[in-house]
Amino acid sequence: MRKTALITGATGGLGEQFATLFAKDGIDLVLTGRNVEKLSAIAGRITEAYGVNVDEVVMDLGPDGSSEALYETLQKRGIQVDYLVNNAGFGHFGALVEMDWQREREQIGVNLIAPLRLTQLFAADMVKRGFGRILNVASIAAWTPGPYMNGYFATKAYVYSFSQAVQEELKGTGVTVTLLCPGPTTTGFEKTAQMKNSNMFKALKVLKADDVSKAGYKAMMKGKAICVPNWFYKFYKFLLRFTPESLNRRLAAWVTAGK
Repeated sequence: MRKTALITGATGGLGEQFATLFAKDGIDLVLTGRNVEKLSAIAGRITEAYGVNVDEVVMDLGPDGSSEALYETLQKRGIQVDYLVNNAGFGHFGALVEMDWQREREQIGVNLIAPLRLTQLFAADMVKRGFGRILNVASIAAWTPGPYMNGYFATKAYVYSFSQAVQEELKGTGVTVTLLCPGPTTTGFEKTAQMKNSNMFKALKVLKADDVSKAGYKAMMKGKAICVPNWFYKFYKFLLRFTPESLNRRLAAWVTAGK
């Protein structure tokens, strides 16, 4: 039986890159996203290039109940998910007291609640079958508090802790959870987050989506717990062990807002 990968946030960036990598290996796809035109275009390109089956599910994972609706949709279609890539996510820039709450709440839904609930739903089925691979996309933002992007950094910190915990819980089941922590990556994230004053894409090493996706895909297939693409950010993670939290906060504020 051919295996199937479910990829959220598949309308571009890392999601599209992951879809291509799975398709090259002959793995069928379920792609989700909010933009109908982009989703259809990517699905058509991949089907034509690699001959795999591509199902599309147009869905916003922000509202309550979205993850359950996605799971039930695939159940009704008779689709078994062997690989799950929780890639959907976005950033919201600004000080907490100035933020729009609805936008912040949507960010929590997409970045935090969706990967948690989808991991729970699909991992349960994977455990019953004795095989599954899950990749949760976090960020180097998971490692420090993030002034002026406080909610985004916090959601990624949650995914960072959650993913490692579940990886440990699933040992011996044939199911693994891999955590991907890239630095700033050329995906269009900065435009969505409206980070015109940010140093994140000016002062830090910017990674290519192609390189990040390949590193994450390889780590996922091997069942590794954590993947940090590029030596620069591996070294950065190492340095954080020795720097005071007050300095880390100030550095993060400078990176996100130039302050």
